[in-house]
Amino acid sequence: MPMREKMTVQATLRIQCGGKVFGPGIARLLEGVRDHGSLRQSASEMGMSYNKAWHVVRESETRLGFPLLARKVGGARGGGAELTAQGAELLARYRAFETEAQAALAALAERHFEGMEGAE
Repeated sequence: MPMREKMTVQATLRIQCGGKVFGPGIARLLEGVRDHGSLRQSASEMGMSYNKAWHVVRESETRLGFPLLARKVGGARGGGAELTAQGAELLARYRAFETEAQAALAALAERHFEGMEGAE
């Protein structure tokens, strides 16, 4: 008899306030900016256009009421971007929330779907 796979729950968590404000996509964008100092490079790694990335960031900033990125213009190495203090805090809080929520969902899935396995 084939081994059966345990059921799990997968959820995507988004913060909303009059529309999408923050979620996994913008979190990845901001992590890329944090790691590389460049929205362009972060967007490129995600397969997203630079213009689309700016649109996503600006839309989120407008709904949140504070900037997520500080832009660095020109210079010998060109421009760049870095997270604002509020942007870094929101990113950290979102990731902590996401971790706790996934753990809670896993516990709920275990309680509600225990013994129900899917096909391999």
